[in-house]
Amino acid sequence: MNNAAKVVCGLALAGMATTTPLAQEMRPDRAVKYRQGVMYAMNANLGVLSRMVKGEIPFNKDSAVRSARFSAELSEMPWDGFVPVSHEGGKTKAKADIWKDKAQFDKLAQAMQAEMPKLVAAAQTGDVAQLKSALGPVAKSCDNCHDKFTNE
Repeated sequence: MNNAAKVVCGLALAGMATTTPLAQEMRPDRAVKYRQGVMYAMNANLGVLSRMVKGEIPFNKDSAVRSARFSAELSEMPWDGFVPVSHEGGKTKAKADIWKDKAQFDKLAQAMQAEMPKLVAAAQTGDVAQLKSALGPVAKSCDNCHDKFTNE
């Protein structure tokens, strides 16, 4: 089993076992690792799509649909790892501003999640141009949150 498959399997198990009340009781270092793992897996899947639309790897509809679906599912998961004290536990680039402006953070997260069904639908068409046009808003929504709420 390759590393990406191990990460996805681990995240799937964590996602099944993690509920919001449990996440709120996570130790800060575990909350950070949880959300970073989910975002790593989401980024890996979005990276596959990005390389396809750039022509860096051959377009494959089945792989595109799989990566889009995984990205959509993963987009629901990292938020449980953003517990108030988690910016104090472990290595994180998250700004404490997340908890000062939680409404804006949640709004940006929801905006990204709203783009995901469009990405899945575009991948299902098998048309790389449609996939490219759907991937742009997903990437922009990720950037909007990272620009405001991470120390990068």
